[in-house]
Amino acid sequence: MIAIGEASRRSGVGIETIRYYEREGIVPKPERASNNRRLYSEHDVGRLRFLKKCRDLGFPLADAKILLNLSEGDREDCRSVKEVAEIHITKIRAKIDELGRLEAALSELTANCDSGNVSCPLLSQLRIS
Repeated sequence: MIAIGEASRRSGVGIETIRYYEREGIVPKPERASNNRRLYSEHDVGRLRFLKKCRDLGFPLADAKILLNLSEGDREDCRSVKEVAEIHITKIRAKIDELGRLEAALSELTANCDSGNVSCPLLSQLRIS
């Protein structure tokens, strides 16, 4: 059994994030030592690593929790995992499209900028309501 600092180091999840996950019921509350300090098992650290990887892939916390629960079930439900992932992919594609539109809009606005201008066209466009 290890303390929260070591669990954080081994999992790559910050101490405050670990505490948040516990408060929100995303991971079970750990055992406590006689001095009331949290004690984590390797299984607990594995859960935290799993959540970190999900978050690194951009999964919302609610989806990461679903995936964690699916991973710890009696049998893995690949169909359910795929559904969660496909919904996430659809959202990522929508964000990419939106970022493309933002890039095009900013490129157009900055194309009109010139360091010698007294009045900045970009700021003028931003002021228009």
